[in-house]
Amino acid sequence: MQELQYLTFLISEELFGLGILYIKEIIEFESVTHVPMMPEYIPGVINLRGNVVPVIDLNMRFYKKKTETNRKTCIIITEIKMENEIIDVGLLVDAVNEVVDITPDSIEEPPSFGSKIRLDFIQGLGKLENKFVIILKVNQILELSELQTIQETSSNVM
Repeated sequence: MQELQYLTFLISEELFGLGILYIKEIIEFESVTHVPMMPEYIPGVINLRGNVVPVIDLNMRFYKKKTETNRKTCIIITEIKMENEIIDVGLLVDAVNEVVDITPDSIEEPPSFGSKIRLDFIQGLGKLENKFVIILKVNQILELSELQTIQETSSNVM
């Protein structure tokens, strides 16, 4: 049985997971450069070794409330496929937990009820000992039109 590894992190005290193959790095949150005309859940961009990386506030995206930043707040740098190119996107989270192994047979379909976040963002619910991990579909978190707007705007910024 193949086990898949997921990085787990907290957003509004709920446990989320993202396949580690999508993750490039995790950085400490410092600040973002605000870009006008961005959707509310994109507080701005960061400069990562000379590259402009848009940052998505997952609290705002899922729960319509800003992330309260503290010393545990992190940005997970992930790669998102857009048509035929791959761009880096930062995901602002409350805290990063750990990498866990979840076997495919312990991942259930997302429930069609009771979830506070859109079902198209959720790949499934992974079962860990006594809790669930909401496994995200990284490519669904941003819509293509929003990605293009970000790229056009951020190329004018830096």
